[in-house]
Amino acid sequence: MQRFRYLRASGELRDHYAEVSLAPGDFIYPCFVVEGRGAREPIASMPDIYRLSIDRLLDEVGSVLRLGIDKILLFGVIPPEKKDERGTAGFTRDSLVCRAVREVKQAYPEAFVITDVCLCEYTSHGHCGLLHGDDVENDATLPLLAEMALQHALAGADCVAPSAMMDGQVEAIRRRLDGEKLTKTRIMGYSAKYASSLYGPFRDAAASAPAFGDRKGYQMDYRTMFQGIQEIAADVEEGADYVMVKPALAYLDMIARASALFRDTPIVAYQVSGEYSMLRLGAAAGLFDERRIFHEALTAIKRAGAGLIISYYAPEFVRGL
Repeated sequence: MQRFRYLRASGELRDHYAEVSLAPGDFIYPCFVVEGRGAREPIASMPDIYRLSIDRLLDEVGSVLRLGIDKILLFGVIPPEKKDERGTAGFTRDSLVCRAVREVKQAYPEAFVITDVCLCEYTSHGHCGLLHGDDVENDATLPLLAEMALQHALAGADCVAPSAMMDGQVEAIRRRLDGEKLTKTRIMGYSAKYASSLYGPFRDAAASAPAFGDRKGYQMDYRTMFQGIQEIAADVEEGADYVMVKPALAYLDMIARASALFRDTPIVAYQVSGEYSMLRLGAAAGLFDERRIFHEALTAIKRAGAGLIISYYAPEFVRGL
Protein backbone atom coordinates (compact mmCIF):
# COMPACT_ATOMS: atom_id res chain seq x y z
CA MET A 1 0.00 0.00 0.00
CA GLN A 2 1.32 3.43 -0.97
CA ARG A 3 0.87 6.18 1.58
CA PHE A 4 0.08 9.72 0.44
CA ARG A 5 -1.54 11.21 3.51
CA TYR A 6 1.69 12.90 4.58
CA LEU A 7 1.52 14.89 1.35
CA ARG A 8 -1.91 16.15 2.38
CA ALA A 9 -0.87 17.21 5.84
CA SER A 10 -1.77 20.73 6.88
CA GLY A 11 0.67 23.57 7.37
CA GLU A 12 4.12 24.01 5.86
CA LEU A 13 4.40 20.49 4.44
CA ARG A 14 1.19 20.89 2.47
CA ASP A 15 2.44 24.21 1.11
CA HIS A 16 5.78 22.64 0.25
CA TYR A 17 4.15 20.09 -2.05
CA ALA A 18 1.82 22.57 -3.74
CA GLU A 19 2.64 22.64 -7.46
CA VAL A 20 0.61 25.65 -8.60
CA SER A 21 0.71 29.17 -7.21
CA LEU A 22 -0.66 32.51 -8.35
CA ALA A 23 1.10 35.87 -8.46
CA PRO A 24 0.00 39.41 -9.41
CA GLY A 25 1.73 39.10 -12.77
CA ASP A 26 -0.59 36.24 -13.73
CA PHE A 27 -3.58 38.57 -13.97
CA ILE A 28 -5.19 40.90 -16.48
CA TYR A 29 -7.75 43.24 -14.94
CA PRO A 30 -10.75 44.21 -17.13
CA CYS A 31 -12.19 47.73 -16.82
CA PHE A 32 -15.30 49.41 -18.24
CA VAL A 33 -14.85 53.05 -19.26
CA VAL A 34 -17.64 55.58 -19.84
CA GLU A 35 -17.89 59.23 -20.89
CA GLY A 36 -17.94 62.11 -18.42
CA ARG A 37 -16.01 62.98 -15.28
CA GLY A 38 -16.25 61.64 -11.77
CA ALA A 39 -18.36 58.69 -12.90
CA ARG A 40 -18.31 55.47 -10.88
CA GLU A 41 -21.45 53.64 -11.89
CA PRO A 42 -22.22 50.37 -10.08
CA ILE A 43 -23.14 47.36 -12.20
CA ALA A 44 -26.10 45.64 -10.56
CA SER A 45 -25.25 42.16 -11.84
CA MET A 46 -21.53 42.38 -10.94
CA PRO A 47 -20.92 43.14 -7.25
CA ASP A 48 -18.20 45.77 -6.63
CA ILE A 49 -17.50 46.29 -10.34
CA TYR A 50 -18.07 49.77 -11.80
CA ARG A 51 -18.19 51.67 -15.05
CA LEU A 52 -15.58 54.41 -14.69
CA SER A 53 -15.02 57.71 -16.42
CA ILE A 54 -11.45 58.23 -17.60
CA ASP A 55 -10.42 60.25 -14.54
CA ARG A 56 -11.72 57.55 -12.20
CA LEU A 57 -10.15 54.89 -14.43
CA LEU A 58 -6.76 56.52 -13.82
CA ASP A 59 -7.31 56.15 -10.08
CA GLU A 60 -8.22 52.48 -10.56
CA VAL A 61 -5.19 51.75 -12.74
CA GLY A 62 -2.89 53.40 -10.21
CA SER A 63 -4.42 51.26 -7.47
CA VAL A 64 -3.96 47.94 -9.27
CA LEU A 65 -0.44 48.85 -10.38
CA ARG A 66 0.49 49.33 -6.74
CA LEU A 67 -0.73 45.77 -6.15
CA GLY A 68 1.60 44.48 -8.87
CA ILE A 69 -1.13 43.95 -11.48
CA ASP A 70 0.37 45.63 -14.53
CA LYS A 71 -2.01 44.50 -17.29
CA ILE A 72 -5.48 45.96 -17.92
CA LEU A 73 -8.12 45.24 -20.55
CA LEU A 74 -10.34 48.17 -21.60
CA PHE A 75 -13.95 48.03 -22.76
CA GLY A 76 -15.76 51.15 -23.95
CA VAL A 77 -19.37 51.76 -22.95
CA ILE A 78 -21.26 54.51 -24.79
CA PRO A 79 -24.86 55.78 -24.58
CA PRO A 80 -27.46 54.50 -27.09
CA GLU A 81 -27.69 57.83 -28.94
CA LYS A 82 -24.02 57.52 -30.00
CA LYS A 83 -24.49 54.08 -31.54
CA ASP A 84 -25.23 53.36 -35.19
CA GLU A 85 -25.52 50.33 -37.45
CA ARG A 86 -21.80 50.36 -38.25
CA GLY A 87 -20.44 51.01 -34.76
CA THR A 88 -18.70 54.14 -36.04
CA ALA A 89 -18.03 55.53 -32.55
CA GLY A 90 -15.75 52.59 -31.88
CA PHE A 91 -13.19 53.12 -34.62
CA THR A 92 -12.58 56.86 -34.76
CA ARG A 93 -9.34 58.50 -33.67
CA ASP A 94 -11.03 60.18 -30.72
CA SER A 95 -13.13 57.22 -29.62
CA LEU A 96 -13.70 56.75 -25.91
CA VAL A 97 -11.21 53.88 -25.74
CA CYS A 98 -8.56 55.80 -27.68
CA ARG A 99 -8.84 58.73 -25.27
CA ALA A 100 -8.67 56.37 -22.31
CA VAL A 101 -5.58 54.65 -23.69
CA ARG A 102 -3.77 57.94 -24.27
CA GLU A 103 -4.44 59.15 -20.74
CA VAL A 104 -3.56 55.85 -19.08
CA LYS A 105 -0.29 55.55 -20.99
CA GLN A 106 0.60 59.16 -20.23
CA ALA A 107 -0.04 58.70 -16.51
CA TYR A 108 1.28 55.15 -16.25
CA PRO A 109 3.64 54.27 -19.09
CA GLU A 110 4.53 51.04 -17.29
CA ALA A 111 0.97 49.71 -17.62
CA PHE A 112 0.42 47.09 -20.31
CA VAL A 113 -2.81 48.25 -21.93
CA ILE A 114 -4.97 45.82 -23.88
CA THR A 115 -8.07 46.98 -25.75
CA ASP A 116 -11.15 45.05 -26.76
CA VAL A 117 -11.72 45.18 -30.52
CA CYS A 118 -15.34 44.46 -31.36
CA LEU A 119 -18.34 46.35 -32.71
CA CYS A 120 -20.99 45.07 -30.28
CA GLU A 121 -20.51 47.87 -27.73
CA TYR A 122 -20.98 50.49 -30.46
CA THR A 123 -23.64 49.13 -32.82
CA SER A 124 -27.30 50.01 -32.45
CA HIS A 125 -28.21 46.35 -32.98
CA GLY A 126 -25.66 44.97 -30.52
CA HIS A 127 -24.11 42.43 -32.87
CA CYS A 128 -20.36 42.09 -33.35
CA GLY A 129 -20.29 42.89 -37.06
CA LEU A 130 -22.06 44.58 -39.94
CA LEU A 131 -25.48 43.24 -40.80
CA HIS A 132 -26.99 42.15 -44.08
CA GLY A 133 -30.61 41.65 -43.13
CA ASP A 134 -30.40 39.63 -39.92
CA ASP A 135 -27.06 38.03 -40.80
CA VAL A 136 -23.64 39.25 -39.68
CA GLU A 137 -21.38 39.85 -42.66
CA ASN A 138 -17.99 38.34 -41.81
CA ASP A 139 -15.77 39.76 -44.55
CA ALA A 140 -17.38 43.20 -44.60
CA THR A 141 -16.70 43.50 -40.85
CA LEU A 142 -12.96 42.80 -41.07
CA PRO A 143 -11.87 46.27 -42.33
CA LEU A 144 -13.76 47.94 -39.47
CA LEU A 145 -12.12 45.72 -36.87
CA ALA A 146 -8.74 46.44 -38.45
CA GLU A 147 -9.42 50.18 -38.34
CA MET A 148 -10.45 50.01 -34.69
CA ALA A 149 -7.30 48.08 -33.81
CA LEU A 150 -5.18 50.58 -35.75
CA GLN A 151 -6.66 53.55 -33.89
CA HIS A 152 -6.13 51.84 -30.54
CA ALA A 153 -2.52 51.09 -31.46
CA LEU A 154 -1.89 54.66 -32.60
CA ALA A 155 -3.30 55.85 -29.26
CA GLY A 156 -0.70 53.74 -27.50
CA ALA A 157 -2.30 50.36 -26.80
CA ASP A 158 0.30 47.67 -26.20
CA CYS A 159 -2.03 44.91 -27.35
CA VAL A 160 -5.33 44.70 -29.23
CA ALA A 161 -7.78 41.90 -28.53
CA PRO A 162 -10.30 41.13 -31.30
CA SER A 163 -13.32 39.46 -29.70
CA ALA A 164 -15.82 39.54 -32.57
CA MET A 165 -15.12 35.93 -33.65
CA MET A 166 -15.00 36.88 -37.32
CA ASP A 167 -12.97 34.49 -39.45
CA GLY A 168 -9.72 36.14 -40.50
CA GLN A 169 -9.89 38.97 -37.95
CA VAL A 170 -6.36 38.39 -36.62
CA GLU A 171 -4.87 38.32 -40.11
CA ALA A 172 -6.74 41.49 -41.14
CA ILE A 173 -5.54 43.33 -38.04
CA ARG A 174 -1.96 42.09 -38.29
CA ARG A 175 -1.77 43.15 -41.92
CA ARG A 176 -3.16 46.61 -41.13
CA LEU A 177 -0.84 47.16 -38.17
CA ASP A 178 2.21 45.96 -40.05
CA GLY A 179 1.31 48.21 -42.97
CA GLU A 180 1.45 51.18 -40.61
CA LYS A 181 4.80 50.04 -39.12
CA LEU A 182 3.11 49.07 -35.84
CA THR A 183 4.83 45.72 -35.74
CA LYS A 184 5.37 45.83 -31.98
CA THR A 185 1.67 46.04 -31.18
CA ARG A 186 0.60 42.61 -30.00
CA ILE A 187 -2.60 40.76 -30.80
CA MET A 188 -4.57 38.68 -28.32
CA GLY A 189 -7.00 36.49 -30.19
CA TYR A 190 -10.31 35.55 -28.60
CA SER A 191 -9.65 32.27 -30.32
CA ALA A 192 -11.84 29.68 -28.62
CA LYS A 193 -14.78 31.84 -27.57
CA TYR A 194 -17.88 29.84 -26.86
CA ALA A 195 -21.51 30.96 -27.12
CA SER A 196 -22.09 30.88 -23.39
CA SER A 197 -24.86 31.86 -21.01
CA LEU A 198 -22.12 33.02 -18.64
CA TYR A 199 -21.76 36.35 -20.50
CA GLY A 200 -25.03 37.75 -19.18
CA PRO A 201 -23.64 40.21 -16.61
CA PHE A 202 -21.07 41.52 -19.11
CA ARG A 203 -23.79 42.45 -21.57
CA ASP A 204 -25.43 44.41 -18.78
CA ALA A 205 -22.12 46.09 -17.92
CA ALA A 206 -21.22 46.96 -21.50
CA ALA A 207 -24.77 47.59 -22.73
CA SER A 208 -24.02 45.22 -25.59
CA ALA A 209 -26.85 42.70 -25.62
CA PRO A 210 -28.02 41.94 -29.19
CA ALA A 211 -31.29 43.62 -30.09
CA PHE A 212 -32.48 40.43 -31.76
CA GLY A 213 -31.36 36.84 -32.07
CA ASP A 214 -28.14 35.67 -30.47
CA ARG A 215 -24.45 35.21 -31.31
CA LYS A 216 -24.46 31.49 -31.99
CA GLY A 217 -23.87 32.22 -35.67
CA TYR A 218 -20.30 33.32 -34.94
CA GLN A 219 -19.42 32.14 -31.43
CA MET A 220 -18.58 28.49 -30.89
CA ASP A 221 -20.96 25.70 -29.87
CA TYR A 222 -20.08 24.47 -26.38
CA ARG A 223 -20.71 20.88 -27.48
CA THR A 224 -17.64 20.87 -29.72
CA MET A 225 -14.24 19.50 -28.63
CA PHE A 226 -11.81 19.93 -31.49
CA GLN A 227 -13.15 23.00 -33.25
CA GLY A 228 -11.62 25.19 -30.55
CA ILE A 229 -8.18 23.76 -31.31
CA GLN A 230 -8.68 24.49 -35.01
CA GLU A 231 -9.73 28.06 -34.19
CA ILE A 232 -6.65 28.57 -32.01
CA ALA A 233 -4.37 27.12 -34.67
CA ALA A 234 -5.83 29.51 -37.26
CA ASP A 235 -5.21 32.53 -35.02
CA VAL A 236 -1.63 31.44 -34.35
CA GLU A 237 -1.04 31.04 -38.08
CA GLU A 238 -2.54 34.49 -38.72
CA GLY A 239 -0.14 36.12 -36.27
CA ALA A 240 -1.73 36.13 -32.81
CA ASP A 241 0.76 36.69 -29.98
CA TYR A 242 -1.66 35.34 -27.36
CA VAL A 243 -4.68 33.07 -27.74
CA MET A 244 -7.66 32.84 -25.42
CA VAL A 245 -10.14 30.31 -24.14
CA LYS A 246 -13.39 31.90 -22.93
CA PRO A 247 -15.13 31.18 -20.53
CA ALA A 248 -12.66 29.49 -18.20
CA LEU A 249 -14.11 27.22 -15.52
CA ALA A 250 -16.53 25.31 -17.74
CA TYR A 251 -13.79 24.93 -20.37
CA LEU A 252 -10.78 23.81 -18.34
CA ASP A 253 -10.42 20.86 -20.71
CA MET A 254 -9.94 23.29 -23.62
CA ILE A 255 -7.35 25.28 -21.68
CA ALA A 256 -5.47 22.04 -20.98
CA ARG A 257 -5.60 20.91 -24.60
CA ALA A 258 -4.49 24.30 -25.88
CA SER A 259 -1.60 24.60 -23.43
CA ALA A 260 -0.35 21.13 -24.44
CA LEU A 261 -0.57 21.78 -28.17
CA PHE A 262 0.55 25.44 -28.41
CA ARG A 263 3.56 25.59 -26.13
CA ASP A 264 5.12 28.58 -27.89
CA THR A 265 2.02 30.78 -27.60
CA PRO A 266 0.76 32.05 -24.23
CA ILE A 267 -2.71 30.78 -23.35
CA VAL A 268 -5.05 33.34 -21.79
CA ALA A 269 -8.20 32.28 -19.94
CA TYR A 270 -11.08 34.64 -19.22
CA GLN A 271 -12.92 34.15 -15.93
CA VAL A 272 -16.01 35.82 -17.36
CA SER A 273 -18.66 37.97 -15.74
CA GLY A 274 -21.04 35.11 -15.02
CA GLU A 275 -18.34 33.09 -13.30
CA TYR A 276 -17.34 36.10 -11.23
CA SER A 277 -20.90 36.99 -10.23
CA MET A 278 -21.87 33.40 -9.39
CA LEU A 279 -18.97 33.08 -6.97
CA ARG A 280 -19.49 36.52 -5.42
CA LEU A 281 -23.23 36.07 -4.99
CA GLY A 282 -22.83 32.51 -3.74
CA ALA A 283 -20.37 33.71 -1.12
CA ALA A 284 -22.71 36.56 -0.15
CA ALA A 285 -25.45 33.97 0.36
CA GLY A 286 -23.22 32.06 2.75
CA LEU A 287 -22.71 29.07 0.48
CA PHE A 288 -18.93 29.25 0.72
CA ASP A 289 -16.04 31.44 1.79
CA GLU A 290 -15.41 34.06 -0.89
CA ARG A 291 -11.64 34.18 -0.69
CA ARG A 292 -11.28 30.40 -0.64
CA ILE A 293 -13.65 29.76 -3.54
CA PHE A 294 -11.91 32.30 -5.75
CA HIS A 295 -8.50 30.95 -4.79
CA GLU A 296 -9.65 27.46 -5.73
CA ALA A 297 -11.25 28.55 -9.01
CA LEU A 298 -8.33 30.72 -10.14
CA THR A 299 -5.79 28.07 -9.19
CA ALA A 300 -7.74 25.52 -11.23
CA ILE A 301 -7.54 27.80 -14.27
CA LYS A 302 -3.78 28.14 -13.94
CA ARG A 303 -3.38 24.43 -13.16
CA ALA A 304 -5.15 23.64 -16.43
CA GLY A 305 -2.42 25.54 -18.28
CA ALA A 306 -3.39 29.21 -18.51
CA GLY A 307 -0.40 31.53 -18.62
CA LEU A 308 -2.54 34.61 -17.97
CA ILE A 309 -5.97 34.98 -16.38
CA ILE A 310 -8.43 37.78 -17.05
CA SER A 311 -10.41 38.22 -13.85
CA TYR A 312 -12.60 40.92 -12.29
CA TYR A 313 -11.54 39.55 -8.92
CA ALA A 314 -7.82 40.08 -9.52
CA PRO A 315 -7.33 43.08 -7.19
CA GLU A 316 -9.23 41.44 -4.33
CA PHE A 317 -7.32 38.23 -4.81
CA VAL A 318 -3.94 39.95 -4.76
CA ARG A 319 -4.88 41.97 -1.68
CA GLY A 320 -5.50 38.69 0.11
CA LEU A 321 -2.16 37.11 -0.79
